[in-house]
Parts: sequence; C-alpha cells; structure tokens
Amino acid sequence: MGPFDTAATSGSSSSSAGAGKPPPPPPPPHLQTELDGLLVGAGYKVRNSDLRHVAQRLERLESAMVSSPSHVSHLASDAVHYNPADLVSWVDSLLSELSHHPSSSSSCSSSRSLPGPSSDLPDLDDLIASPGATAPWLHPEMPRQHEPQQQLMTVVTAMEEDSGIRLVHALMTCADSVQRGDFQLARTLIDQMNALLTRVNTGCGIGKVAGYFVDALSRRILGVGSAHAPAHENEILYHHFYEACPYLKFAHFTANQAILEAFEGHDCVHVIDFSLMHGLQWPALIQALALRPGGPPLLRLTGIGPPSPDGRDTLREIGLRLAELAQSVNVRFAFRGVAASRLEDVKPWMLQVGSNEAVAINSIMQLHKLLGPDLARNSQNSPIEAVLSWIQGFNPKIMTLVEQEANHNQLGFLDRFTEALYYYSTMFDSLEAACPIQPDKALAEMYLQREICNIVCCEGAARVERHEPLTQWRDRLGQAGFRPLHLGSNAFKQASMLLTLFSAEGYNVEETEGCLTLGWHSRPLIAASAWQASPAIVGPEMEANNDRNNND
Repeated sequence: MGPFDTAATSGSSSSSAGAGKPPPPPPPPHLQTELDGLLVGAGYKVRNSDLRHVAQRLERLESAMVSSPSHVSHLASDAVHYNPADLVSWVDSLLSELSHHPSSSSSCSSSRSLPGPSSDLPDLDDLIASPGATAPWLHPEMPRQHEPQQQLMTVVTAMEEDSGIRLVHALMTCADSVQRGDFQLARTLIDQMNALLTRVNTGCGIGKVAGYFVDALSRRILGVGSAHAPAHENEILYHHFYEACPYLKFAHFTANQAILEAFEGHDCVHVIDFSLMHGLQWPALIQALALRPGGPPLLRLTGIGPPSPDGRDTLREIGLRLAELAQSVNVRFAFRGVAASRLEDVKPWMLQVGSNEAVAINSIMQLHKLLGPDLARNSQNSPIEAVLSWIQGFNPKIMTLVEQEANHNQLGFLDRFTEALYYYSTMFDSLEAACPIQPDKALAEMYLQREICNIVCCEGAARVERHEPLTQWRDRLGQAGFRPLHLGSNAFKQASMLLTLFSAEGYNVEETEGCLTLGWHSRPLIAASAWQASPAIVGPEMEANNDRNNND
C-alpha cells in the first residue's frame, strides 16, 4: 500500500460502523475521481479541491461556537441538519447564520504525539449523521448547546489525524525514494506533502515536525543543502534552547556534580570546556567550589569557542564576567580562551595543561561532531581517534560526556531518517509542554530545526550531527582506553530536583549502569556519563603519542 492508500483504514472503520445501517450510496460516476476517497467512504461529498476550504470553514465555525456558545444555541434546537453529506454547503450555511458574530482564531490546545503507520482512523460514519437521519451523538444527558461544537471538533480532529497519518507515510516513502535515487518520485511526494500540510495545524504536534522534515527533504532533493549558520547565531539559539527546556540544564548540573566530586582534595584544578557557549555552565561550579570544606582551590578554566565574526574577543569577555563572579565569592580563578572553528583544529599545546593540575574534560554534545571523515588529513578516518588520544595524554581525573540518546549516524539514509523523525517528534512534544512562552520556544525550535536539516540534508564532512546512543559510546570509549566512572547518587538527586522547576509532567531521569538519562515519558533523549583513562593505557607510550600530537 502506498503512503496515501487508506483502504485498510477505511475498511476497518466501515466494518465497525456497518452493523445495523446500510453503507452510504456511491457518488455519481463523473464525480468519483474528483471526490476525496476517505470522506466518500464516510458518506460526504467533498471534492479534493475543496478540502482546504472545508477545513478553514470548520475552524472558523468551531472558533465561533467556542467563543460565543450563547449565539449558537438555536442551531442545536433541531436534531437534524439538512443534507450534511454535502459538507461544503452545510458548513457554509452554518457560517452564514453566525456571520454577524466575530470568531477568534483557533490555536493548538495540546501537543499530539506522532501517529505511527499502523494507527486507525475514527469511524466518520459514527461522527456525523447521514442525510435525513437523527444525529447519533445526541444523548439526553448531554447539554444541547454543545452538540454543534462537539460535532465539528470531532470532524476537524478526524480529518487532521488522517492527514497526519498520511504525512508520516509520505515522509517515509519519500525518504525511501531518496535512498534509492528515485528523485522524480521524491519531488512528486514533496508536492503532495505540502498539500497535506495545509490540512493540519502546523503550529504544533505532527504538523510542525512534519513541516521541518519536508523542508529538509526538499533541500536535499534540490541540492540546496543545509544553510551554514554563523557560529554566533548558533550560540544565541543554544542559549534559548537552554532556557526553554531542562535538557541542557540537566547536562550542566550532572557534569558539574561529577567534576566537583572528582576535584575533591585537589588544590589546583583545570577544567577544559570543549564548547564554552556563553559560559552558562560555570557559575554554578564556581559557587560550589567556594563552599568546599577547607576552602576553594585555584580554578583554571580553558574555554574553546568559535572566532568572533566582528573582531571582538568574545571568549575573553565571557572570561572577565566569570572572573568577576569568582572574585565575589573568593575563588582564585584564571581563564584562557581558545578560538577554533572546529574541535579537531585544537592541539594539546594550546590548552597549556600543568603537570600539577587535576584536569577535567567537559564535552556537552560535542564529540559526535568528530565522527565524520577527517578532511584535514584527507582521510576517511574520524578525527575522534586523535582527540581521544591527546585527552588520554592529559590523564584527566574525569571526562564528562553528554550526548543525544539517538542513532543519527547510520549509513542507510532511510534508517537515519526514521530514527530522526521519531526522536525529534518526541523532543518537540516535550518542548511544547515545557515552554509555552515566546520567544524562547520559537528560537529553541529553530535550534532543533537546524539539527534536523543537517541530519537529513548533508553527507560527508558537512554532516556533523552524527548522534550515537550511549551503548555505542561505551564501546568506542572502551576501545580507546577509557573506563566508565559511576555518576553518584548526588548527581541523580540534582537532576531530579531540577525537574521540579518545570511544571510539565512527563520528564523522567533514569540511572543505567552508572550513567543518567533524561527523557520524555518512556523515551530517553539525552545521556550523561563520566570517564577516566585506564591506568594501563597512561604511561610512556601515551606520553609519546601526546608529544607527537603536540608537534602536529
């Protein structure tokens, strides 16, 4: 069955509704090719070209009924509306009776989960009465003024759910055609999906997520690719994503607690942050070190970030602000900024690690960007091996790692696309519940949209969003000579307390083999872990490798 076939769904619906009533009469032969097949099966005569018109009128009518129920009570006084099978004329006639009352725009009242390919549609025959029949949803205990509102809300919901299911089917078929190289079919499906998007609410739920994936597929098919965004824009979006939902806060709190415990008993400590991003993570650690029994240590912070586009030394400005905070709480503090467009461009000598320092490496959603081919060395090998090698040379007390709990680094495009579609559907669902406030929500969505575009549009070195799940990071880091450290109970308590700051129910923290995950309902979305170089690996051979890296 193709993505737009509804025979199975319609069949199951008619079988449940067919008992006790004859099927609706077929439309005249000259109209059968013009009418929407699903609605014909339910007894409604709606041309394909009128679907958008009907959906818009239904939204207007629903808004009028919700905002002014007292003005529509006369519509509920009759049990039968004339010929509701002619849905276009029927809705227009109701609107004409309400035309003297202003209507408010409809909004997304709740976020819908992504419908799976096997979802069944409600039986539309049970939702609207056949011509000349008494409406089946009327019950004596139901207030009569709610009948038209209930009727139209059910119709709109059913039509939107159907379009959402068809969108998912079309997205999967389009991704499959891209993988097979059938771009003519892919272009046709893009046009059909853009038409389907007019029938769903693109402000939330499946409509919003599908819109982002349709746009990304269009860019790939047209060869446009993912637009390269300036680094400072990404930092701004990162900040709003941080404010909008708990994922980055969870990452920072969990990593800070692990670093704090690893630094216990050391008087000179050095944190190397692979992505400084306005320094959002470090005020909390500075304040925690200030309260350490026995007094705070000397804290050195090296922050890696992109060069400033306007010639300003942005890294230094961030360091000055952190230095002011440290001074206010009596923590000795030194900052060094390392400007680099890519993490693989950083060399160990740039970080100036002292032999008497306890070192912590902090990577928040950065290492997955090293999993692509190494262009600098004209090699298909990933830069991750070289970076992990010089990290081992520092013999850090701890390396904190937070990554997306997803597999977006698969070779097959269809598998990667499918994983991304369901992952970001869950992510947007959680964002909708956690952050109803603009502009944080809109800019946080843009942050996620850019990830989607990179995963779907790009290949080779241009594809940097190569997320991998925790199980694969365990294997990779184990093979590279790292052993896992158990994130203690304090990290779990910190993460659980963080979730109390968000009113949305559905976030959950879980502990798995010493690592923590934060997810939405039953789906983990990000994973935090801690690592240390194995003692057998760190030695003269490792120091020799470090010397070679220093000279590169």
